[in-house]
Amino acid sequence: MTRSIQLSAAALLCVLMAGCAQTTPDIAARGDDPHAMQLMPAGKATCLSTSSSQNGHGASATNAVRRSAGLAPVQPDPVLARVAAQHACDMAQRGRMTHAGSRTSGPGPRVKAAGYAPSVTAENIAAGPFSQDRVLAEWNASGGHRANMLIPQVRDYGIGQAIGPDGRTRFWAAVYAAPK
Repeated sequence: MTRSIQLSAAALLCVLMAGCAQTTPDIAARGDDPHAMQLMPAGKATCLSTSSSQNGHGASATNAVRRSAGLAPVQPDPVLARVAAQHACDMAQRGRMTHAGSRTSGPGPRVKAAGYAPSVTAENIAAGPFSQDRVLAEWNASGGHRANMLIPQVRDYGIGQAIGPDGRTRFWAAVYAAPK
């Protein structure tokens, strides 16, 4: 799928975004992540920490969508932001956009390993030359991503990003969850 890297930015975004709710058995555990795409060779990535301001901004954007649907707001959660940033880093290092991690099958196991006991988890991912505002807007405009944002039980939120080995492609992950 390295051909998709040559697409225009608008076409690339349409191709390189995926959402995955984890209210059912983890699809990635079965080895059939339908959203996985190898975008570039693996290599050295720039892994970034999520600031509380970035996480708060993402939660605010998510809350605007949730408010319009009459749902309770999400709270920015530093644990979920760390999980999202680590997954974005893992994807960037592998040059692969996927819900499956190097050592985990999906967002549920990553969230649990970080000490958060979820009753539900969902994850949106993206890869491309996109700012946080752009990726949030695109997730909002996408039915599958928006569905994750509108899971009624979700209460907590975290976002993370990393820059791929090519120095241009940003890998994004947003995690939505609710505690048990």
